[in-house]
Amino acid sequence: MQTAIPCMVMRGGTSRGLYFLASDLPDNVNERNRVLLAAMGSPDDRQIDGMGGAHPLTSKVAVVSPSADPDTDVDYLFLQVVVDRAVVLDVQNCGNILAGVGPFAIERGLVEASDGATDVRIHMVNTGGRAVARVQTPDGQVNYQGEARIDGVPGTSAPIPIDFLDISGSSCGALMPTGNVVDIINGAEVTCIDNGMPVVLLKAADFGLTGAESPAELEANESVKHQLEEIRLIAGPMMGLGDVSNKTVPKMCLVSKPVSGGTINTRTFIPHRVHEAIGVLGSVSVATACMRSGTVADQVIGGSMKDGTLSLEVEHPTGFFTVELEVFGTDQEHAFSVKRAALLRTARLLMRGEVLVPADHGPRV
Repeated sequence: MQTAIPCMVMRGGTSRGLYFLASDLPDNVNERNRVLLAAMGSPDDRQIDGMGGAHPLTSKVAVVSPSADPDTDVDYLFLQVVVDRAVVLDVQNCGNILAGVGPFAIERGLVEASDGATDVRIHMVNTGGRAVARVQTPDGQVNYQGEARIDGVPGTSAPIPIDFLDISGSSCGALMPTGNVVDIINGAEVTCIDNGMPVVLLKAADFGLTGAESPAELEANESVKHQLEEIRLIAGPMMGLGDVSNKTVPKMCLVSKPVSGGTINTRTFIPHRVHEAIGVLGSVSVATACMRSGTVADQVIGGSMKDGTLSLEVEHPTGFFTVELEVFGTDQEHAFSVKRAALLRTARLLMRGEVLVPADHGPRV
């Protein structure tokens, strides 16, 4: 006997995950997590007995429900199912999986589609932030085909522009959670920032790196991994995140001068594997650091950012991530504020149906 649970499998940005209606999962958190671990096939390095892809980027879950907030349409809870441990984490947002929430909400009837395009207002439950995703809906149907291209995903798809609202300090309580533009941790200069995702920025050169190393090279560098983890465990409490030894935040981002004409080059630990690209909200935090005078990112690129609206190209191992920011107070002499953050993602529905889990892992009646 197995338990069948309705779900959709979607690619959201450069991630892939299972999308559920909250009403189809147990209300009890422990029971829900047992179901999701079984659905993904964790704990197992290969996740061979489940739907996971044996990597953090393909072991993700979106839980979506109607929102009680009159200013948003749906609530979106992101859950990271750890590949090799029986752990489900809810401490962060995921902007890639977010890209699929709008289409999913329309497909499942939570939001009525307009003819042409439909704005889906999303409450990100993990941190309380809000976002608006514009989904193409010709004839009232979600369109997944188009000419939008994002690095890290083959081919093209329909564009899904996303505007982020009130995400500054959403996890840590402040944009610069330590109160400093630069801190010294274990002898290294770091910038701790949270504009939607808690990130610790470090200069690649301080660790004997060029910043152009591949994810595989960095994952094989045990010395660098050990140094970054030591810094992360110290930075977490400084950022108001408490003990982060079993958390997926903060992300650790090595920055260097651009190599392909972008604004800045990145290699991101998420936190123990190296991202093949960069997370959506992680890129927003990095781009924001580029705009703030005196940060590690500002030091690397040599300054020159001005108040107003700019598009920044954040380089990563598989290309670029374009972030549009509207900021004021870049010179450190005035209060620094982020008025708007926006970016482009795509998504695609891959499968709809039911995921089956062993009956003894399903909801207990």
